[in-house]
Amino acid sequence: MLAFSACRDERREGREERAMTMNWRPIATSTTPSSPFSGSGGLQELEFLLQQRHNGRRKQQQPLLLQPPFTITMRDRSKNRKPLQRGRSLSTEAIHAIQALKRAHHHHHAPLLHRAFASNFKRLLKSDMMAVLRELLRQNQCLLALQVFEHVRKEYWYKPQVSLYAEIISVLGSNGLYESIVVVFEELKMENGLDPDREALNALLESLMSFNNPRLAMECFYLMKLLGCEPDKSSFRILINGLESKGETGLSAVVRHEAEKYYGQTLELLQEEEEKEEFAVC
Repeated sequence: MLAFSACRDERREGREERAMTMNWRPIATSTTPSSPFSGSGGLQELEFLLQQRHNGRRKQQQPLLLQPPFTITMRDRSKNRKPLQRGRSLSTEAIHAIQALKRAHHHHHAPLLHRAFASNFKRLLKSDMMAVLRELLRQNQCLLALQVFEHVRKEYWYKPQVSLYAEIISVLGSNGLYESIVVVFEELKMENGLDPDREALNALLESLMSFNNPRLAMECFYLMKLLGCEPDKSSFRILINGLESKGETGLSAVVRHEAEKYYGQTLELLQEEEEKEEFAVC
């Protein structure tokens, strides 16, 4: 019995020694420093940091939308300079002449303006010269247009037209150049070979009355008769209504008397007939 117990104890000790031998592991003696991201937890942390860095770079690459420190407002279009009309109205040579004339006139340089007339304007054809004049009037370049008109009047092909004078006077009055209107109208009266254009004279009458100049309107009325152009109903109506609105009752009575000579009836009857004609046309 004792022998069996001793044998059993020996076998037990042998099993314990073998178990200790199997659980023994060698200790690492490498001098290489261990990585802080070793193990499964370290790898997850490394992936998290790389993702954060990638997101930061994407944010930096996005453009920054900066608000301007000022406010942009639209300018009144009525104050803008009217553009040149290239096409049927103006040729390339006419556009170059307008630009040269305006540049010299803007700088108030007399020799440069004289050179622009000599080298740019004088070389133009008749149609281009008239196109330049009308374009300057359209742009309200009144003083420069008057200088161009003076050069046009010196051309051999020039023939005075009441319609052109009426257009010039209308633009001058729209820009408040009333003294220039008097000068231009005096030049009109001194012209030779004027055509008796009733429609243009009526337009001139209406412009002079609208610019509060009844004296010139009466002179235009007598100029109409001098040219052999009989005043029509519109001529009398423009004069009488304009004179009466400005308190010129004496002149209005004279024109009414003239209307009775031409039509043999009062102006009221003439106006009634015109209203009936206009109503019939409508």
